[in-house]
Amino acid sequence: MCRQLGYVGPPVGVGELILRGPHSLYAQSWAPLDMRAGGTINADGFGVAWWRRADVGTEGARDAVTRYRNHAPIWTDPAVAEVLGQLESRSVVAAVRSATVGMPVERSACAPFTDEHWAFSHNGVIPDWRITLVAVLADLNEAFATTGLFDSPAVLLQAEALTDSAALWVLLRGLLAAIDPVGPVTSPADALRLLVAAVLRHQPSARLNLLLGNGLQLWATTCWHALSVLVTDDYTVLSSEPYDADPRWQSLADRQLVTATPGHCTITALELPATERVCS
Repeated sequence: MCRQLGYVGPPVGVGELILRGPHSLYAQSWAPLDMRAGGTINADGFGVAWWRRADVGTEGARDAVTRYRNHAPIWTDPAVAEVLGQLESRSVVAAVRSATVGMPVERSACAPFTDEHWAFSHNGVIPDWRITLVAVLADLNEAFATTGLFDSPAVLLQAEALTDSAALWVLLRGLLAAIDPVGPVTSPADALRLLVAAVLRHQPSARLNLLLGNGLQLWATTCWHALSVLVTDDYTVLSSEPYDADPRWQSLADRQLVTATPGHCTITALELPATERVCS
């Protein structure tokens, strides 16, 4: 599948973070340790998102996301060290890709997928994703009938690439736009929970390690694939695999929902209906 990395804390060199440690995300591209029957290497492209101050959205100045992607293996791109190393950000979301058989190997298929201040990555696969996500869309359309967010299957055509991850991002982006203190989506964590439950309802064998950031916080789910968290005094890292031997790394159990801020991380059970828990 893929390897993912998320950081939130004091400003850090974007390239330095990707190269950090003897088992960095960079090294994991050719020497992953825990792919769980999801491939052997991650040579089908990579991407990284970081945040800068900009006037975006209805609230004015806030952290807007910027990204760099390449469909070539990360080890072939000198920009990782020579360009990304010159940039700093208080948050980073990065991924190296192992494409699912039958899905395109192209720049537009590489995570992170972004929109204004959001960045999203998916480590996993949704079998029969075209059928599954149309069914998920129908569920969302019924649940959000009064909002018009999911009123047509054509919304999935907004996906950047013909991949499950890109289409999944279209649905998550709609849920994020529907966040309201009175519900039914009250937070980014709630949006992830709703989406994972909806996908598993129609495709119990889906693998859904999701990673979401907005420049200030990170959210993630564990559903089949590995994820570890490192919490220090002033920063937090989420990573498919630890990049060093720091004893503070914690390996997360399956079916967990993570919310991370600088120096703090909350881990709760990914509450799903009993049918999803049993089937998956």
